[in-house]
Amino acid sequence: MEEMLRRYGSLAPKRYKYSELKQMTNSFKDKLGEGGYGTVFRGSLQDGCVVAVKLLKVSKGNGEEFLNEAISIGRTSHINIVGLLGFCLEGAKRALVYEYMANGSLEKYIYIENSDLVIGWEKLQQIALGISRGSEYLHQGCSTRIIHFDIKPQNILLDQDFCPKIADFGLAKLCHLKDSILSVAEARGTIGFIAPEVFSRGFGVVSTKSDVYSYGMMLLEMVGGRINKEKGNTESSSDLYFPNWIYDNIAEQVQSCEVICDLEEAMRKITLVGQWCIQTNPVNRPSMSKVIDMLEKRINELEMPPKPFLSCPSIRTSLSSHTSYDYRSSYCSASPAVLPCIAQK
Repeated sequence: MEEMLRRYGSLAPKRYKYSELKQMTNSFKDKLGEGGYGTVFRGSLQDGCVVAVKLLKVSKGNGEEFLNEAISIGRTSHINIVGLLGFCLEGAKRALVYEYMANGSLEKYIYIENSDLVIGWEKLQQIALGISRGSEYLHQGCSTRIIHFDIKPQNILLDQDFCPKIADFGLAKLCHLKDSILSVAEARGTIGFIAPEVFSRGFGVVSTKSDVYSYGMMLLEMVGGRINKEKGNTESSSDLYFPNWIYDNIAEQVQSCEVICDLEEAMRKITLVGQWCIQTNPVNRPSMSKVIDMLEKRINELEMPPKPFLSCPSIRTSLSSHTSYDYRSSYCSASPAVLPCIAQK
């Protein structure tokens, strides 16, 4: 590990002692949040710069893989990626020091019933565009391709200017740029956002398109959360599959001549792009470069996507009898919107 640090030299993020982390966080006094892979605390560097310190829960191996990925992520430099400032690797203690994001996660701006937190559709479109640019950078712009595997509203942080930044690389995997697919031994991600092929190779290979699927579900979550909040929509059913509902009730209207006063162009564009991204076959999903292009076009320049194969309840029921997984609609704890949850039978 010391040799790895010497090899990368100044390109490696700063290494902190655990005692330094305690000092900068006032003994981990101010907790910002907690997830499955660690707890985040507010801290301050000696120059007064506010940071977020994430203490990791999982401590497997001798730390070489952790260090390799920390260095790779630390070498990323993009306006839509949260900056990694440093790390701690001291015995079983492992932590990451990130730049602080003043406006928290995208999640609270989708679901919370607080008028002070409402942001318009144009701003949401700009956030969606920023996330797609950050994802494209991870997939194509780094010296090592990074597949995030956990794109969701909770992992999108907003700075003081509401510039979105992709965060939480706890599930990310690295692969060489020449590799178009990735082999993973276990399913990873958050229920409701996981691409079908991550669970069953019968749907295709795991690749950067798996991130595209999660991104698409996140876009539909943005639309669904806002619609539920604006309209007070509490209607629910175990047979209701949100992407299916949104396709039937919103996306098709984009191609018609109907005037829908409460559906702005930005929202309809987010909806169409989201539907393209969640196509069941990874081959039919756009790349992140294409997603950027689509979000920058006008709504009448976009084609209507096919209805995703898994959006039909009867097809999902049929699939469940032939595979080891049941793809069915369910409620996800992270959202009031109905999303496709994937669970073992």
